[in-house]
Amino acid sequence: MFQRVLIANRGEIALRIIRACRELGIRTTVVHSEADRDSLHVRFADDDVCIGPPPARDSYLNIPRIIAAAEIAGADAIHPGYGFLAENAEFAQICERSDIVFVGPTAEQIGRMGDKVAARRTMVEADVPVIPGTEEAITDPRFARKAAEEIGFPVMIKAKAGGGGKGMRVVRSAEELEPLFATARAEAEAAFGDGSLYIEKLLERARHVEFQVLGDRHGRAVHLGERDCSIQRRHQKLIEESPSPALTPELRAEMGAAAVRGVSAIGYVGAGTVEFLLDRDGRFFFLEMNTRIQVEHPVTEEVTGYDLVKEQIKVAAGEHLSVPDDVELRGHAIECRINAEDPDNDFKPSPGTITTFHPPGGPGVRVDTHVYTGYAVPPYYDSLIAKLIVRGSTRDEAIARARLALEMFVIEGIHTTIPFLHGVLDHPDFRSGDFDTRFLEGFEKRGRKGAAAQ
Repeated sequence: MFQRVLIANRGEIALRIIRACRELGIRTTVVHSEADRDSLHVRFADDDVCIGPPPARDSYLNIPRIIAAAEIAGADAIHPGYGFLAENAEFAQICERSDIVFVGPTAEQIGRMGDKVAARRTMVEADVPVIPGTEEAITDPRFARKAAEEIGFPVMIKAKAGGGGKGMRVVRSAEELEPLFATARAEAEAAFGDGSLYIEKLLERARHVEFQVLGDRHGRAVHLGERDCSIQRRHQKLIEESPSPALTPELRAEMGAAAVRGVSAIGYVGAGTVEFLLDRDGRFFFLEMNTRIQVEHPVTEEVTGYDLVKEQIKVAAGEHLSVPDDVELRGHAIECRINAEDPDNDFKPSPGTITTFHPPGGPGVRVDTHVYTGYAVPPYYDSLIAKLIVRGSTRDEAIARARLALEMFVIEGIHTTIPFLHGVLDHPDFRSGDFDTRFLEGFEKRGRKGAAAQ
Protein backbone atom coordinates (compact mmCIF):
# COMPACT_ATOMS: atom_id res chain seq x y z
CA MET A 1 0.00 0.00 0.00
CA PHE A 2 1.07 3.59 -0.61
CA GLN A 3 2.82 5.54 2.14
CA ARG A 4 1.72 8.98 0.93
CA VAL A 5 -0.81 10.19 -1.64
CA LEU A 6 -0.79 13.66 -3.10
CA ILE A 7 -4.30 14.98 -3.78
CA ALA A 8 -4.37 17.12 -6.90
CA ASN A 9 -7.77 18.67 -6.34
CA ARG A 10 -9.73 20.89 -3.98
CA GLY A 11 -12.97 21.18 -2.03
CA GLU A 12 -15.21 18.34 -0.98
CA ILE A 13 -13.61 15.68 -3.19
CA ALA A 14 -10.19 16.45 -1.68
CA LEU A 15 -11.70 15.95 1.79
CA ARG A 16 -13.36 12.74 0.63
CA ILE A 17 -10.01 11.37 -0.54
CA ILE A 18 -8.34 12.41 2.73
CA ARG A 19 -10.91 10.39 4.69
CA ALA A 20 -10.37 7.30 2.53
CA CYS A 21 -6.59 7.57 2.87
CA ARG A 22 -6.81 7.97 6.65
CA GLU A 23 -8.85 4.77 6.92
CA LEU A 24 -6.21 2.98 4.85
CA GLY A 25 -3.37 4.35 6.98
CA ILE A 26 -1.99 6.54 4.19
CA ARG A 27 -0.59 10.02 4.81
CA THR A 28 -1.81 12.82 2.55
CA THR A 29 -0.40 15.96 0.99
CA VAL A 30 -2.77 18.38 -0.71
CA VAL A 31 -2.00 21.09 -3.22
CA HIS A 32 -3.90 24.36 -3.10
CA SER A 33 -4.07 27.72 -4.78
CA GLU A 34 -3.65 30.99 -2.91
CA ALA A 35 -7.46 31.31 -2.91
CA ASP A 36 -7.85 28.01 -1.05
CA ARG A 37 -5.52 28.59 1.88
CA ASP A 38 -8.47 28.46 4.30
CA SER A 39 -10.23 25.48 2.76
CA LEU A 40 -10.89 22.48 5.00
CA HIS A 41 -8.95 20.14 2.73
CA VAL A 42 -5.83 22.14 3.58
CA ARG A 43 -6.59 22.01 7.29
CA PHE A 44 -7.16 18.26 7.50
CA ALA A 45 -4.39 16.94 5.24
CA ASP A 46 -1.10 15.89 6.81
CA ASP A 47 0.79 18.39 4.65
CA ASP A 48 -0.01 21.00 2.03
CA VAL A 49 1.79 22.76 -0.80
CA CYS A 50 0.69 26.06 -2.37
CA ILE A 51 1.08 25.72 -6.13
CA GLY A 52 0.09 29.13 -7.42
CA PRO A 53 -2.40 31.98 -7.77
CA PRO A 54 -6.19 31.46 -7.91
CA PRO A 55 -6.76 30.85 -11.67
CA ALA A 56 -6.90 27.09 -12.25
CA ARG A 57 -4.50 27.29 -15.22
CA ASP A 58 -1.85 28.62 -12.82
CA SER A 59 -2.52 26.11 -10.04
CA TYR A 60 -4.78 23.06 -10.28
CA LEU A 61 -4.12 22.65 -14.01
CA ASN A 62 -0.39 23.34 -13.79
CA ILE A 63 1.14 19.89 -14.29
CA PRO A 64 4.81 20.80 -13.63
CA ARG A 65 3.92 22.39 -10.28
CA ILE A 66 1.82 19.42 -9.21
CA ILE A 67 4.54 16.92 -10.13
CA ALA A 68 7.12 19.05 -8.29
CA ALA A 69 4.86 19.13 -5.22
CA ALA A 70 4.53 15.33 -5.31
CA GLU A 71 8.30 14.89 -5.57
CA ILE A 72 8.95 17.33 -2.74
CA ALA A 73 6.36 15.56 -0.58
CA GLY A 74 7.73 12.12 -1.41
CA ALA A 75 4.33 10.92 -2.61
CA ASP A 76 3.98 7.38 -4.00
CA ALA A 77 0.79 8.28 -5.86
CA ILE A 78 -1.39 11.16 -7.04
CA HIS A 79 -5.18 11.08 -6.78
CA PRO A 80 -6.73 13.57 -9.24
CA GLY A 81 -10.31 13.48 -7.89
CA TYR A 82 -12.76 14.66 -10.56
CA GLY A 83 -12.51 17.60 -12.93
CA PHE A 84 -9.22 19.48 -13.45
CA LEU A 85 -6.64 16.84 -14.53
CA ALA A 86 -8.64 13.71 -13.70
CA GLU A 87 -9.18 12.79 -17.37
CA ASN A 88 -5.97 14.25 -18.76
CA ALA A 89 -4.03 11.49 -20.50
CA GLU A 90 -0.86 13.61 -20.65
CA PHE A 91 -0.93 14.07 -16.87
CA ALA A 92 -1.35 10.33 -16.30
CA GLN A 93 1.56 9.67 -18.65
CA ILE A 94 3.81 12.21 -16.90
CA CYS A 95 3.00 10.62 -13.53
CA GLU A 96 4.10 7.26 -14.91
CA ARG A 97 7.34 8.72 -16.30
CA SER A 98 7.99 10.32 -12.90
CA ASP A 99 7.56 6.95 -11.11
CA ILE A 100 4.41 8.21 -9.38
CA VAL A 101 1.28 6.08 -9.52
CA PHE A 102 -1.72 7.80 -11.07
CA VAL A 103 -4.82 6.72 -9.12
CA GLY A 104 -6.96 6.01 -12.13
CA PRO A 105 -6.82 4.25 -15.50
CA THR A 106 -3.85 4.22 -17.82
CA ALA A 107 -3.05 7.15 -20.08
CA GLU A 108 -4.01 5.03 -23.10
CA GLN A 109 -7.40 4.21 -21.60
CA ILE A 110 -8.08 7.84 -20.72
CA GLY A 111 -7.17 8.95 -24.22
CA ARG A 112 -9.22 6.25 -25.89
CA MET A 113 -12.38 6.92 -23.90
CA GLY A 114 -11.86 10.68 -23.95
CA ASP A 115 -11.92 10.60 -27.74
CA LYS A 116 -15.67 10.21 -28.17
CA VAL A 117 -15.34 8.79 -31.68
CA ALA A 118 -12.79 6.18 -30.58
CA ALA A 119 -14.99 5.35 -27.57
CA ARG A 120 -17.95 4.69 -29.87
CA ARG A 121 -15.82 2.35 -32.01
CA THR A 122 -14.63 0.50 -28.91
CA MET A 123 -18.18 -0.09 -27.73
CA VAL A 124 -19.33 -1.26 -31.15
CA GLU A 125 -16.52 -3.81 -31.15
CA ALA A 126 -17.59 -4.93 -27.65
CA ASP A 127 -21.18 -5.46 -28.85
CA VAL A 128 -22.55 -2.56 -26.81
CA PRO A 129 -25.50 -0.70 -28.43
CA VAL A 130 -24.42 2.72 -29.71
CA ILE A 131 -26.55 5.67 -30.86
CA PRO A 132 -26.56 5.95 -34.69
CA GLY A 133 -23.96 8.53 -35.70
CA THR A 134 -20.75 9.29 -37.54
CA GLU A 135 -17.81 6.94 -37.19
CA GLU A 136 -15.21 9.62 -37.88
CA ALA A 137 -14.61 13.14 -36.60
CA ILE A 138 -15.89 15.95 -38.85
CA THR A 139 -14.42 19.42 -39.41
CA ASP A 140 -16.25 20.41 -42.61
CA PRO A 141 -19.89 21.58 -42.33
CA ARG A 142 -20.66 20.19 -45.79
CA PHE A 143 -19.79 16.68 -44.65
CA ALA A 144 -21.71 17.34 -41.44
CA ARG A 145 -24.86 18.23 -43.39
CA LYS A 146 -24.59 15.12 -45.53
CA ALA A 147 -24.08 12.92 -42.47
CA ALA A 148 -26.99 14.53 -40.62
CA GLU A 149 -29.33 13.99 -43.56
CA GLU A 150 -28.32 10.32 -43.73
CA ILE A 151 -28.85 9.87 -39.97
CA GLY A 152 -32.09 11.85 -40.00
CA PHE A 153 -32.97 15.03 -38.11
CA PRO A 154 -33.02 15.93 -35.27
CA VAL A 155 -29.35 15.29 -34.47
CA MET A 156 -26.81 16.31 -31.85
CA ILE A 157 -23.51 17.93 -32.77
CA LYS A 158 -20.90 16.99 -30.17
CA ALA A 159 -17.25 17.74 -29.50
CA LYS A 160 -14.94 14.82 -30.21
CA ALA A 161 -12.90 15.67 -27.11
CA GLY A 162 -15.91 17.00 -25.23
CA GLY A 163 -17.65 16.86 -21.91
CA GLY A 164 -19.81 18.99 -19.64
CA GLY A 165 -22.05 20.13 -22.47
CA LYS A 166 -19.30 22.12 -24.21
CA GLY A 167 -19.35 22.06 -28.01
CA MET A 168 -22.80 20.47 -28.04
CA ARG A 169 -25.80 21.67 -30.06
CA VAL A 170 -29.20 20.26 -31.06
CA VAL A 171 -29.92 20.60 -34.79
CA ARG A 172 -33.49 20.09 -35.98
CA SER A 173 -33.16 20.99 -39.65
CA ALA A 174 -30.59 21.25 -42.45
CA GLU A 175 -30.92 25.04 -42.40
CA GLU A 176 -29.79 25.21 -38.77
CA LEU A 177 -26.79 22.97 -39.24
CA GLU A 178 -24.10 25.26 -40.64
CA PRO A 179 -24.36 28.11 -38.09
CA LEU A 180 -24.73 25.70 -35.16
CA PHE A 181 -21.81 23.62 -36.45
CA ALA A 182 -19.63 26.76 -36.50
CA THR A 183 -20.69 27.70 -32.97
CA ALA A 184 -20.09 24.21 -31.60
CA ARG A 185 -16.70 23.99 -33.30
CA ALA A 186 -15.54 27.34 -31.87
CA GLU A 187 -16.74 26.36 -28.41
CA ALA A 188 -15.00 22.97 -28.60
CA GLU A 189 -11.76 24.59 -29.76
CA ALA A 190 -11.87 27.06 -26.87
CA ALA A 191 -12.73 24.44 -24.26
CA PHE A 192 -10.61 21.47 -25.37
CA GLY A 193 -8.11 22.79 -27.91
CA ASP A 194 -9.74 20.52 -30.49
CA GLY A 195 -12.54 21.71 -32.77
CA SER A 196 -13.33 18.28 -34.22
CA LEU A 197 -16.98 17.28 -33.96
CA TYR A 198 -19.17 14.24 -34.53
CA ILE A 199 -22.90 13.78 -35.04
CA GLU A 200 -25.39 11.51 -33.29
CA LYS A 201 -29.09 10.93 -33.68
CA LEU A 202 -31.00 12.92 -31.05
CA LEU A 203 -33.06 10.66 -28.82
CA GLU A 204 -36.10 12.61 -27.66
CA ARG A 205 -37.53 11.96 -24.20
CA ALA A 206 -34.61 9.76 -23.13
CA ARG A 207 -33.26 9.14 -19.64
CA HIS A 208 -29.58 9.43 -18.71
CA VAL A 209 -28.58 6.26 -16.85
CA GLU A 210 -24.96 5.56 -15.93
CA PHE A 211 -23.38 2.38 -14.56
CA GLN A 212 -20.63 2.51 -11.98
CA VAL A 213 -17.76 0.21 -12.93
CA LEU A 214 -14.52 -0.86 -11.25
CA GLY A 215 -11.61 -2.73 -12.80
CA ASP A 216 -8.36 -4.03 -11.33
CA ARG A 217 -4.89 -4.78 -12.70
CA HIS A 218 -5.65 -8.50 -12.69
CA GLY A 219 -8.18 -8.42 -15.51
CA ARG A 220 -11.37 -8.31 -13.45
CA ALA A 221 -14.18 -5.79 -13.93
CA VAL A 222 -17.54 -5.41 -12.19
CA HIS A 223 -20.44 -2.99 -12.07
CA LEU A 224 -22.16 -1.69 -8.94
CA GLY A 225 -25.52 -0.85 -10.41
CA GLU A 226 -26.81 2.32 -11.97
CA ARG A 227 -27.52 5.95 -11.20
CA ASP A 228 -30.30 7.89 -12.89
CA CYS A 229 -28.89 11.33 -13.79
CA SER A 230 -31.77 12.63 -15.90
CA ILE A 231 -32.40 15.75 -13.80
CA GLN A 232 -30.04 18.06 -15.67
CA ARG A 233 -29.86 21.71 -16.57
CA ARG A 234 -27.90 22.56 -19.73
CA HIS A 235 -26.28 19.11 -19.59
CA GLN A 236 -25.16 19.64 -15.97
CA LYS A 237 -26.52 17.11 -13.47
CA LEU A 238 -28.36 18.45 -10.43
CA ILE A 239 -30.01 15.40 -8.85
CA GLU A 240 -28.95 11.77 -9.11
CA GLU A 241 -30.48 8.63 -7.65
CA SER A 242 -29.99 4.88 -7.41
CA PRO A 243 -31.57 2.63 -8.37
CA SER A 244 -33.25 4.20 -11.41
CA PRO A 245 -37.05 4.16 -11.20
CA ALA A 246 -37.09 3.23 -14.91
CA LEU A 247 -35.14 -0.03 -14.71
CA THR A 248 -36.46 -3.54 -14.14
CA PRO A 249 -34.11 -6.18 -12.69
CA GLU A 250 -33.85 -7.73 -16.15
CA LEU A 251 -32.94 -4.43 -17.84
CA ARG A 252 -30.44 -3.64 -15.08
CA ALA A 253 -28.73 -6.98 -15.67
CA GLU A 254 -28.62 -6.41 -19.43
CA MET A 255 -27.24 -2.87 -19.19
CA GLY A 256 -24.77 -3.82 -16.47
CA ALA A 257 -23.44 -6.70 -18.56
CA ALA A 258 -22.99 -4.34 -21.52
CA ALA A 259 -21.08 -1.87 -19.34
CA VAL A 260 -18.75 -4.61 -18.10
CA ARG A 261 -18.19 -5.86 -21.66
CA GLY A 262 -17.23 -2.38 -22.74
CA VAL A 263 -14.64 -1.77 -20.03
CA SER A 264 -13.30 -5.33 -20.16
CA ALA A 265 -12.54 -4.80 -23.83
CA ILE A 266 -9.83 -2.29 -22.89
CA GLY A 267 -8.70 -3.94 -19.64
CA TYR A 268 -9.96 -0.91 -17.70
CA VAL A 269 -8.30 -0.16 -14.34
CA GLY A 270 -9.91 1.93 -11.60
CA ALA A 271 -13.30 3.59 -11.13
CA GLY A 272 -15.37 4.86 -14.03
CA THR A 273 -18.88 5.17 -15.38
CA VAL A 274 -20.39 3.90 -18.59
CA GLU A 275 -23.19 6.26 -19.53
CA PHE A 276 -26.27 5.28 -21.50
CA LEU A 277 -29.37 6.93 -22.92
CA LEU A 278 -32.52 4.92 -22.26
CA ASP A 279 -35.53 5.54 -24.48
CA ARG A 280 -39.18 5.13 -23.54
CA ASP A 281 -39.30 1.71 -25.20
CA GLY A 282 -36.59 0.34 -22.91
CA ARG A 283 -33.84 0.44 -25.54
CA PHE A 284 -30.46 1.69 -24.32
CA PHE A 285 -27.50 3.17 -26.18
CA PHE A 286 -23.93 3.99 -25.14
CA LEU A 287 -23.40 7.72 -24.67
CA GLU A 288 -19.87 8.09 -23.28
CA MET A 289 -17.50 6.88 -20.58
CA ASN A 290 -16.09 8.94 -17.72
CA THR A 291 -12.69 7.60 -16.68
CA ARG A 292 -12.72 8.92 -13.10
CA ILE A 293 -14.66 8.99 -9.88
CA GLN A 294 -17.90 10.92 -10.33
CA VAL A 295 -19.37 13.76 -8.29
CA GLU A 296 -22.37 11.51 -7.64
CA HIS A 297 -20.43 8.45 -6.46
CA PRO A 298 -21.88 8.65 -2.90
CA VAL A 299 -25.27 7.55 -4.26
CA THR A 300 -23.77 4.19 -5.21
CA GLU A 301 -21.88 3.95 -1.92
CA GLU A 302 -25.13 4.37 0.02
CA VAL A 303 -27.00 1.56 -1.78
CA THR A 304 -24.08 -0.89 -2.03
CA GLY A 305 -22.07 -0.28 1.13
CA TYR A 306 -18.77 -0.13 -0.78
CA ASP A 307 -16.31 2.76 -0.43
CA LEU A 308 -15.49 3.59 -4.05
CA VAL A 309 -12.57 5.89 -3.27
CA LYS A 310 -10.89 3.25 -1.12
CA GLU A 311 -11.42 0.70 -3.89
CA GLN A 312 -9.80 3.15 -6.34
CA ILE A 313 -6.75 3.50 -4.16
CA LYS A 314 -6.40 -0.21 -3.45
CA VAL A 315 -6.70 -1.10 -7.13
CA ALA A 316 -4.07 1.53 -8.00
CA ALA A 317 -1.77 -0.11 -5.46
CA GLY A 318 -2.15 -3.44 -7.28
CA GLU A 319 -4.68 -5.13 -5.02
CA HIS A 320 -7.54 -7.30 -6.24
CA LEU A 321 -11.06 -5.88 -6.26
CA SER A 322 -12.96 -6.75 -3.09
CA VAL A 323 -16.32 -6.23 -4.78
CA PRO A 324 -18.30 -9.33 -5.87
CA ASP A 325 -19.70 -9.83 -9.36
CA ASP A 326 -23.31 -9.57 -8.19
CA VAL A 327 -23.54 -6.48 -5.99
CA GLU A 328 -26.92 -6.11 -4.31
CA LEU A 329 -28.61 -2.69 -4.26
CA ARG A 330 -30.25 -2.04 -0.88
CA GLY A 331 -32.80 0.71 -0.44
CA HIS A 332 -32.81 3.94 -2.40
CA ALA A 333 -30.42 6.92 -2.40
CA ILE A 334 -30.70 10.45 -3.80
CA GLU A 335 -28.03 13.14 -4.15
CA CYS A 336 -28.78 16.86 -4.51
CA ARG A 337 -25.94 19.09 -5.70
CA ILE A 338 -25.97 22.36 -3.79
CA ASN A 339 -24.34 25.13 -5.78
CA ALA A 340 -23.48 28.71 -4.94
CA GLU A 341 -25.81 30.05 -7.63
CA ASP A 342 -28.89 32.24 -7.82
CA PRO A 343 -31.74 30.24 -9.44
CA ASP A 344 -33.85 33.40 -9.74
CA ASN A 345 -31.13 35.11 -11.79
CA ASP A 346 -30.47 32.45 -14.45
CA PHE A 347 -28.30 30.49 -12.01
CA LYS A 348 -25.67 33.22 -11.88
CA PRO A 349 -22.69 32.20 -9.67
CA SER A 350 -22.92 33.61 -6.15
CA PRO A 351 -19.44 33.81 -4.58
CA GLY A 352 -19.05 35.49 -1.20
CA THR A 353 -18.73 34.81 2.51
CA ILE A 354 -21.03 32.26 4.15
CA THR A 355 -22.39 33.89 7.29
CA THR A 356 -24.33 30.85 8.52
CA PHE A 357 -23.81 27.20 7.66
CA HIS A 358 -25.98 24.60 9.37
CA PRO A 359 -26.10 21.20 7.63
CA PRO A 360 -28.97 18.79 8.29
CA GLY A 361 -28.66 15.48 10.10
CA GLY A 362 -30.74 12.51 11.14
CA PRO A 363 -31.14 8.92 9.93
CA GLY A 364 -30.00 8.32 6.37
CA VAL A 365 -28.61 11.83 5.84
CA ARG A 366 -25.06 12.53 4.63
CA VAL A 367 -23.48 15.85 3.68
CA ASP A 368 -20.19 16.01 1.77
CA THR A 369 -18.83 19.56 1.87
CA HIS A 370 -15.75 21.68 2.41
CA VAL A 371 -17.47 24.87 3.54
CA TYR A 372 -18.29 26.30 6.97
CA THR A 373 -19.53 29.48 8.62
CA GLY A 374 -17.10 32.25 7.66
CA TYR A 375 -15.84 30.45 4.56
CA ALA A 376 -15.39 32.70 1.53
CA VAL A 377 -16.62 30.98 -1.64
CA PRO A 378 -14.09 31.97 -4.33
CA PRO A 379 -15.24 33.07 -7.79
CA TYR A 380 -12.60 31.07 -9.65
CA TYR A 381 -13.91 27.50 -9.58
CA ASP A 382 -16.99 25.33 -9.99
CA SER A 383 -19.91 26.54 -7.89
CA LEU A 384 -20.52 23.21 -6.09
CA ILE A 385 -20.30 23.80 -2.32
CA ALA A 386 -22.06 20.75 -0.88
CA LYS A 387 -23.67 17.44 -1.75
CA LEU A 388 -26.71 16.27 0.19
CA ILE A 389 -27.06 12.49 0.03
CA VAL A 390 -29.98 10.69 1.62
CA ARG A 391 -30.90 7.02 1.85
CA GLY A 392 -34.25 5.40 2.56
CA SER A 393 -35.66 1.91 2.50
CA THR A 394 -37.86 2.99 -0.44
CA ARG A 395 -37.76 5.77 -3.04
CA ASP A 396 -40.67 7.55 -1.36
CA GLU A 397 -38.84 7.53 1.96
CA ALA A 398 -35.66 8.83 0.31
CA ILE A 399 -37.59 11.69 -1.33
CA ALA A 400 -39.25 12.58 1.97
CA ARG A 401 -35.88 12.62 3.74
CA ALA A 402 -34.31 14.73 0.99
CA ARG A 403 -37.14 17.28 1.17
CA LEU A 404 -36.87 17.55 4.95
CA ALA A 405 -33.07 17.76 4.84
CA LEU A 406 -33.22 20.60 2.30
CA GLU A 407 -35.70 22.45 4.53
CA MET A 408 -33.28 22.13 7.47
CA PHE A 409 -30.16 23.01 5.46
CA VAL A 410 -29.33 26.62 6.37
CA ILE A 411 -26.81 28.52 4.27
CA GLU A 412 -26.80 32.31 4.54
CA GLY A 413 -24.65 35.05 3.04
CA ILE A 414 -24.83 33.70 -0.52
CA HIS A 415 -27.50 32.40 -2.88
CA THR A 416 -27.80 28.63 -3.29
CA THR A 417 -29.84 26.17 -5.33
CA ILE A 418 -31.56 24.71 -2.24
CA PRO A 419 -35.02 26.26 -2.93
CA PHE A 420 -34.85 25.15 -6.56
CA LEU A 421 -33.96 21.58 -5.61
CA HIS A 422 -36.81 21.46 -3.12
CA GLY A 423 -39.19 22.51 -5.89
CA VAL A 424 -37.97 19.68 -8.12
CA LEU A 425 -38.45 17.08 -5.37
CA ASP A 426 -41.98 18.42 -4.83
CA HIS A 427 -42.97 18.04 -8.48
CA PRO A 428 -45.44 15.20 -9.14
CA ASP A 429 -43.53 13.97 -12.21
CA PHE A 430 -40.35 13.60 -10.17
CA ARG A 431 -42.18 11.87 -7.34
CA SER A 432 -43.79 9.45 -9.78
CA GLY A 433 -40.47 8.75 -11.52
CA ASP A 434 -41.92 9.79 -14.88
CA PHE A 435 -39.27 12.16 -16.25
CA ASP A 436 -36.43 12.42 -18.75
CA THR A 437 -33.46 14.68 -19.48
CA ARG A 438 -35.76 17.50 -20.63
CA PHE A 439 -37.67 17.62 -17.33
CA LEU A 440 -36.07 20.85 -16.12
CA GLU A 441 -36.81 22.66 -19.39
CA GLY A 442 -40.53 22.24 -18.79
CA PHE A 443 -40.15 22.76 -15.05
CA GLU A 444 -38.63 26.21 -15.53
CA LYS A 445 -41.08 27.20 -18.29
CA ARG A 446 -44.07 26.28 -16.16
CA GLY A 447 -42.69 28.29 -13.24
CA ARG A 448 -41.08 26.39 -10.42
CA LYS A 449 -42.77 28.47 -7.73
CA GLY A 450 -46.06 26.78 -8.52
CA ALA A 451 -44.61 23.29 -8.88
CA ALA A 452 -45.36 22.25 -5.30
CA ALA A 453 -49.02 23.14 -5.73
CA GLN A 454 -49.52 20.93 -8.80
